[in-house]
Formats: sequence, C-alpha cells, structure tokens
Amino acid sequence: MKLPELCEVGLERYRDVLEAGGVTTDRVPDCLVDLGLLRFLPDNPDALTPVPPDLAAASLSRPIKRAITEYQDTLMAIRTTMARAETVYAEAQQDGGTSVQVLSGESVIAAALEEAVQSCREELLTAQPNGGRSPELLAEALPRDLALAARGVKQRTLYQHTVRGHGPTLSYIERVVSAGAEVRTIDEVFERLIVCDSRTAFMPGPRDRRQSALVIRHPSIIEYLVKGFEQAWSRAAPVGEAPSRLRPPPLTNETRRAVLRLMVEGYTDEAIAGRLGISRRTVGTHVQKTSEVLGSRSRAQLAYLIAQTDLLDHSDLGVVGETEVEDDDVSIDDSREPA
Repeated sequence: MKLPELCEVGLERYRDVLEAGGVTTDRVPDCLVDLGLLRFLPDNPDALTPVPPDLAAASLSRPIKRAITEYQDTLMAIRTTMARAETVYAEAQQDGGTSVQVLSGESVIAAALEEAVQSCREELLTAQPNGGRSPELLAEALPRDLALAARGVKQRTLYQHTVRGHGPTLSYIERVVSAGAEVRTIDEVFERLIVCDSRTAFMPGPRDRRQSALVIRHPSIIEYLVKGFEQAWSRAAPVGEAPSRLRPPPLTNETRRAVLRLMVEGYTDEAIAGRLGISRRTVGTHVQKTSEVLGSRSRAQLAYLIAQTDLLDHSDLGVVGETEVEDDDVSIDDSREPA
C-alpha cells in the first residue's frame, strides 16, 4: 500500500474547512479524502466533514495491523511446525550416527574413548603428537592394544620422530609391532586423532584440551580426517620390530629441521618443545649447533640465513652431540587416549 502524500494545497484546505465550521461542499484535493482527513457525511453525500488526524491514522493502519497480525500468526505456526520437525531431524541424526558431540570432563572423555576402542572391530587409527609417552600411560595402554591385536583389529599409530629416542615408548612399540600393529614416525606437527572403524573419531575440543573433546560420527568429516591421516602416514617412516640393542637412533636431521622450521615461524623454544615432544634444552642445542654452522650471532639472523639458503630443504644439518627426549616431556592432554 502506497500512502498518498499530503500536499500543501490539501493541508491549507483542511485548515479552511476546520475554521469554517467543519463541513464543506466545495471540491477538495483528493489527498484529503484518500488520507481520511475529510469524510462524506452519510446523510449528505455531497458534504464533507473533517476527521481528527489520529482517527484517520487509525483507520488507515487498521488493515496493515490486521495483515501484520496474520503474518505473525503464520510465522509462529511455521516456527512451531519446524520445531517439531527439528526434533525428529536431530533424533534421526543422532540415531543414524552422524552427529558431532562435545564431551566435557576427563572422566566422561575417558569413558567414551574406552567404550569406542573396546567396540572397535576392524581398524584403529591413532595420531599421537608430543613425543614420548609416560611409562604409566604406556603400561596402561599395552594390554588393551595387545587385546585388540588378538581380536584381529588392525592398528596403525603415527608418532613424531622424537619417540625414536625415548626408551619406554620404543619398548611399547616393540611389543605392539610384534603383535601385528604398525607404527610410523614423522617430523611434522599434527593434532591428536583417534578413529575407530572409520565410523567414530575423537579429537581435542576447541578450548581446554584436557577437559574437552569432540566425538565425530559424521561420515564426510570422518572421511576428511582419515584422508589427512593417510597422507601423513604415506610420508612417515616405519618403526619395525627390533631388539633394544638395535633400536633405530633418533632421526636427528629431521628433528632439527622441524625445530628450525618452527623457529623460523616465530615459535619460542618452549612452544617448539611442546609441539615436538622434546626438552627445551634439546631445542636450544639444535638452534645453537645450526648457529655455529651458519655463523649467526642472533636468533633473528639465524632465521634470515635459514630462509636465504634453503637449508631446511636441501642441506645436511649435521648431528647433535646428545639428543634428549625426557620422560616428563608429555602433553597434558594425552592422559585419556590410547598410546
């Protein structure tokens, strides 16, 4: 509805009618009649009487208010109907195993992980960052993982290279590899991930990683996560069954590349140590040895020289006199998850 404009002539004519006693039989501008400011008398169709503006406004707005009320009623009906449908949809998604759920609290997360792993029948994929695991966690995980292997569940675990210098983790790897599991290591930084039978996935939550975790059952999301795991797996180096005396030495060059790459990206020694699962002293040793090779006098100059020489991609980085991976270099958020 387009509202008629009140022209200046009409406004003056409205004033004249009011001052003349309130009734006129003369011709008036159409805007006064269209706006309801002048109305024909029921007993005299040729005479017009003025109407107070508030009453004229009420008359004009009445059909609009009625239409608004009808639209509001329709909107409410839509919301009510769709709310019922939304309930059915959410239940169907939950029952169909296609939801993404947030778990809060260590005990809740631990129980959900235990149930998922115990129900695993085909394959368990695990990506465990942050270097060597604590002996207590490994002792807890070993019987569970050996039981999975005995049931014929294929197990593939991805670690960072730093575990190759961590005795307790290597001992665990020897046991599970001898039972049929596969273990590989890589020099890249990745997030913790557990995937059971390509149907259920666990990953750290968005905030407090110790107190929050995501349980993912949406097929498309799980497919995406598994593809990322497979790509990392293809780049990783296998860790085979080997007696303690023949354990592979730490892959020092690749660890040093990872340290230097993170340093160039601006991470502190503490942050690098946490991401790679090594001690801060080891990080400092890698940085110091590289500084000696390149003759740099500061961290900033070292980063510049590394970038200028493509050292991370093409050069032999040398060896570290002593590579340390301390038992207490374990991430605080790995206490609930399979090793």
